[in-house]
Amino acid sequence: MFPIGTSNGERGKKTVLPEMITLLIMAFAVGMDAFSVSLGMGIYELRLKQIFFIGITVGIFHVVMPLIGVLAGHMLSETFGKITGNIGGILLVILGLQMIVFCFRTDQQSLVLPVGGGIIIFSLILSVDSFSAGLSLGMFGARAAIAALCFGVVAVLLTWSGLLIGRKVQSLLGVYGELLGGIILIAFGLKLLFQFT
Repeated sequence: MFPIGTSNGERGKKTVLPEMITLLIMAFAVGMDAFSVSLGMGIYELRLKQIFFIGITVGIFHVVMPLIGVLAGHMLSETFGKITGNIGGILLVILGLQMIVFCFRTDQQSLVLPVGGGIIIFSLILSVDSFSAGLSLGMFGARAAIAALCFGVVAVLLTWSGLLIGRKVQSLLGVYGELLGGIILIAFGLKLLFQFT
């Protein structure tokens, strides 16, 4: 008689489920930054086509940056994370202040809009946390790429949601919506600055 026990397949399923739950929690935690900033940036009158490409670009960065974090190692990740975090924080604070100062004017010209080349800067700022999170992807072993892909998909969805909600808020609140967007960007910029100080 062979001992009755749990098969390898059943054990595998029991192992994968907790990993997937952990992965989704991490993805949403990292992606919430993208949602918060997108909520503020959505106050700008962006077209749906622009919102689509912004979401895709942010998602790509959320896939690539964690994998770079895994490959770069702890020391380089911390150094790069601090530099990028500080630069990103300063840019967001400046952009937020600009939105507040010029929200009552019609001749406002943004320093960093998430359009054209600004999309790259915008996506890089939002992917700082995902770069640092790459260090913890080692726990997923060979599934690190799948984990990073999950980061990207969640980031795309949250970015789209933030931009669309921000767009709706702007249409409802007008000038006060821009004021709210500026406050959100400043708050997140300060969070980045203090996080990496």
